Amino acid sequence: MAASILIVEDDVALSELIEWNLKSEGYDVRKTPDGEEALIMVREQMPDAIILDWMIENIPGIEVCRQLRREKETSKVPIIMLTARGEEEDRIRGLKTGADDYVTKPFSPKELLARIEALLRRSRPSLSGDLLSVGNLELDTAAHRVRRNGESLHLGPTEFRLLRHLMERPGRVHSRQQLIDAVWGLDSEIDERTVDVHVRRLRKAIDVDGEESLVRTVRAAGYSMGGN
Repeated sequence: MAASILIVEDDVALSELIEWNLKSEGYDVRKTPDGEEALIMVREQMPDAIILDWMIENIPGIEVCRQLRREKETSKVPIIMLTARGEEEDRIRGLKTGADDYVTKPFSPKELLARIEALLRRSRPSLSGDLLSVGNLELDTAAHRVRRNGESLHLGPTEFRLLRHLMERPGRVHSRQQLIDAVWGLDSEIDERTVDVHVRRLRKAIDVDGEESLVRTVRAAGYSMGGN
């Protein structure tokens, strides 16, 4: 199951940028620009982590953090404070209020993602285990090994990255452009036909005769791993 992230940020452009990057990594994302609404959303559906801006509408982020830490049900939810305040005293205040981490604007989306992943590893180890599995297919991210029915499979580096990306998000449909961005990089100049070539190679490596392919083609949409 994908980890859920709540973004509390009133800068629309920044909020959408963070949302896009998180969704590209398979996270389930909700967002609001309002501190009061954020408290309601957390209580209605507990997120796995919160990205919380300091200066937001109605209730400041620092107060949202303080209130969440006071309540038993929300006291342990990981919180990253996101703010333009870079002074040491402000950072210390944010951390003392209960924030787990602190990111000062401007920042790299990759850095924010890395910090979120680090928080989730500590709070939900099951989200970051080395072994991924879909049906009888297993991928060991640490050993860089793939097995099906216990037998080792040999994949090229691109097919391995492609498979890992799909297995980390089972059931989700990925467009060819999303796969290009995730597997080859945002600045890649390869075309979408290249994705089809590597998907064919991946299927050849992992499929079992007589069984339906684990990598599904979703017409006019892209590819998906497992699911219906």
